Amino acid sequence: MPLFLQRIALTACLSLTAFPSAFAQSAPAYPNHANLLVVRDAQGNEAPVKTTADWAKRRSHILAHLQEVMGPLPGAEKRVPLNPEYGDTIDGDKFTRRKVTITTEPGDRLPMWLAIPKGLNGKKAPAMLCLHQTTRIGKDEPMGLGGKPNLAYAKELAERGYVVVVPDYPSSGPRMYGDYVTDPVKLGYASTSMKAVWNHIRAIDFLESLPEVDASRVGAIGHSLGGHNSIFIGLFDDRIKAVVSSCGFTAFPRYYGGNIAGWSHEGYMPRLKSVYDLDLKKVPFDFPELIGALAPKAFFTNSPTHDSNFDLGGVKSCVESAKQVYALLGVPDAIRAEYPEAEHDFPPAVRLEAYKFLDQKLKTPRN
Repeated sequence: MPLFLQRIALTACLSLTAFPSAFAQSAPAYPNHANLLVVRDAQGNEAPVKTTADWAKRRSHILAHLQEVMGPLPGAEKRVPLNPEYGDTIDGDKFTRRKVTITTEPGDRLPMWLAIPKGLNGKKAPAMLCLHQTTRIGKDEPMGLGGKPNLAYAKELAERGYVVVVPDYPSSGPRMYGDYVTDPVKLGYASTSMKAVWNHIRAIDFLESLPEVDASRVGAIGHSLGGHNSIFIGLFDDRIKAVVSSCGFTAFPRYYGGNIAGWSHEGYMPRLKSVYDLDLKKVPFDFPELIGALAPKAFFTNSPTHDSNFDLGGVKSCVESAKQVYALLGVPDAIRAEYPEAEHDFPPAVRLEAYKFLDQKLKTPRN
């Protein structure tokens, strides 16, 4: 059974209300979220991480603590048939695109753009899950239909030969993105972040179903809102082999001086406030752990020097902590960070470097 399905099975029996206390008992607390090469037992005794088995145990603790905040990954009961419905095909110079909706779970359908490169001639192509930033037009921006060419990465990747899907982020009320309105709370989620993870898992299910896609060569990319959600899906779905995060994270103590209220609204993880009181001493995870937990899969970050949302010093501390894990697992070159002189943006030069990184990791067919 694939590892991501094992994780689904692990959490399927846990209710949303019981989940935090259940995992608090099985995953010991870590007072230093930047020190990744230690692992604790149930009594809180620390030992160094020296082997891949040691790291696997620490990684399981990281994912458990993340789910204490996000709520549990859904179980198999939500994995209903996709039942895709397609809109008209729009012909372009290098690819065709069309809108498609899929059933993500009972009572919910997700709108997406699908773009398929021309000239595949029966060959299977790599694929990318492309996640948008905070913008009312949602999936249209990465597809090149908005006013920000630096964020048209889905369009550019389709032009480079990738099959791409671009879903709208889940929202309700005033936080609507694109064509998608849903209520994660009514669907049983503790956070919109976990609803997004589930939607993105189902989007990858859809990619796998396409005859044009090589399911062994799938990645995720996003900017800002999409930048951290590309990390989240990379953590929970091992079918993702490469992650590109643009302006997507920093260590919590460096996020607006440690004020993490921006992560706690209804569009993210409300438990950060309702359960953990926005107190960094209580919050059970931080981004150094999440970046480290992506290893050994390929990870590229665009983190500009003047990003007012995500402090550069906090980004660098996350990357340096994670590099220790990548080295331990024997893939030190699988993590790469670029720090362009820019604000909260995805400039052309670093975007091209990200695409080259993806080409190196995903363009070669896997046996």
